Amino acid sequence: MQESRAITRKSASNLALAFVLLPKAKRDGMSALYAFCREVDDVADDESSPLAERRDQLAAWRADTPQFPVNRELQPVIRQYHLPFEHFDALLQGVEMDLDIKRYDDYEHLEVYCYRVASVVGLLSIEVFGYQAPACRDYAIALGKALQLTNILRDVRTDAQRGRIYLPRSELARFGISEDEILRLEYSPRFAGVAESVARRARHFYQLAREKLPGADRRSMVAAELMGSVYWRLLRKLERRGFNVFGPELTRLNKGQKTLLILRSWWQFVSGAVSPNYGV
Repeated sequence: MQESRAITRKSASNLALAFVLLPKAKRDGMSALYAFCREVDDVADDESSPLAERRDQLAAWRADTPQFPVNRELQPVIRQYHLPFEHFDALLQGVEMDLDIKRYDDYEHLEVYCYRVASVVGLLSIEVFGYQAPACRDYAIALGKALQLTNILRDVRTDAQRGRIYLPRSELARFGISEDEILRLEYSPRFAGVAESVARRARHFYQLAREKLPGADRRSMVAAELMGSVYWRLLRKLERRGFNVFGPELTRLNKGQKTLLILRSWWQFVSGAVSPNYGV
């Protein structure tokens, strides 16, 4: 797991942060899964490489070419936790969407993307975490969409700099925002209205995740619940800033805020508390 652990440590992402609450075997499994997700996402985002070359690289990842150390490290994890190929294939389909699609007409189309790049990661993750009730899969799907919509709001600037706009065209039109305004990184009350619409959609999925998580699986989902807590507070922080996401720095939680959430999630785990820290 050396390569996967190194990629996970280097990323310093919110997802990797949640692994601290897992026992070592599951932490290693999640590191391998995360490293795979990170590597294929980086392939799609590497605009220094020609489009055809990126397609070929993603095809190689799909073919499970052993030339990739991360793929070799992922194989025993796939076997141990019976991770289905269909979820990896869906994830790669989502990553491949970034090669071709720069705009989404409406929420229906955007949520296909969110499902593929986020919900299926949740579906793979819960297999590693371990769960009892089939309804836990509905929880993973809802939480994945909530997290991805939060990411979309946070990353408007960096996406625009790549020529991508994930905010649905239907919502841009409803609030009178042109695509050029987004690409020029122009903040306005009208943009805040669009962002609030997306945030409302995200809040719906956070609430749905709260409702869908079976009581019997709350303890095993401690890492996922920490992720929900971190991204929920990130969403609230964006709200307090009026969704002005065009500054040079991404909106983030500081180390102290994250540490507090880790401690709170750990305490809920050991005390048997059942109330999620998001969606209210």
